[in-house]
Amino acid sequence: MLDRRAQILLKTLVERYIAEGEPVGSRALSRYSGLDLSPATIRNVMADLEELGFIASPHTSAGRIPTPRGYRVFVDTLLTVKPLDRVEISQLEGNLHPEHPQKLISSASQLLSQLTHFAGVVVAAKRTSAAFRHIEFLALSEKRVLLIIVTPEGDVQNRILFTDRSYTPSELTTAANFLNQNYAGLTFEQIRGRIQGELRQLQSDMTTLMTAALEAGNQALSDSSENYAISGERNLLDSAELSSDMSRLRELFELFERKTLLARILDMSSRAEGVQIFIGGESGIATLDECSVVTAPYEVNGTVIGTVGVIGPTRMAYERVIPIVDITAKLLSSALSNH
Repeated sequence: MLDRRAQILLKTLVERYIAEGEPVGSRALSRYSGLDLSPATIRNVMADLEELGFIASPHTSAGRIPTPRGYRVFVDTLLTVKPLDRVEISQLEGNLHPEHPQKLISSASQLLSQLTHFAGVVVAAKRTSAAFRHIEFLALSEKRVLLIIVTPEGDVQNRILFTDRSYTPSELTTAANFLNQNYAGLTFEQIRGRIQGELRQLQSDMTTLMTAALEAGNQALSDSSENYAISGERNLLDSAELSSDMSRLRELFELFERKTLLARILDMSSRAEGVQIFIGGESGIATLDECSVVTAPYEVNGTVIGTVGVIGPTRMAYERVIPIVDITAKLLSSALSNH
């Protein structure tokens, strides 16, 4: 749609506006674009870009600023992503420890926030079905058994089962081994459908324990089905574009509190490959009209289980935020898969 000259001027304008936060005039474009054009020619190209809806002219200045549509063209076709330096990658690697799976989601959101100076969000997709990787039974006292469930993502859930009779440690080990060897990786619903006939392999009085474990396990994983962490919301107070409108900023913080709408965007992102960028109204959420959301899905052993993201003003350094989000998603995937 744009010739090379218009592309270079639009790219220069977006880059200068992101760097300085001030409307960009034709003199600055002449200085930074590297093009040998007269001021009149630059003004003509700017008028064309404005007519196409890529830039706008604020009332208080002769300069121009990018519109969400201009940012979209910039991100899709003109942006040169800068690779992260080794120190930043090491910081990410050093703080995402596979041996602490319960802390990985909150650690990832904090790192996203620290590195971008915006809000970092990580959500684990809501499980439509609850599966387990490993189960253990532990006798607590007479007629009380602790059920320990480890999910494929490395999360650990505990539930107490109240049983009709006492079970010996040997019986509990046999029951756990039976489930782990035959059903690990399946959902509790799938197990329930198959287990009735197969339970005959065990003593008949173990059926009650197994049935109770399936019910409790399904409930435990359903209760914990959405992990959500957000860090650095206060960083958005430092954004001149957002903090100048306190009512909009208040709505933004309420959005973070409610979580459900934001989780919807992140859930959409989990179904896409690689980094996704929602600029302004593209998110479908009015509160984010002045914001951009940069997201990437993360996975465990090849299965997408959630999304990481950064929320900031549309005037953000996309060339830096995009690789931070991308690498965080990959390192989180690696940490969870290796746990």
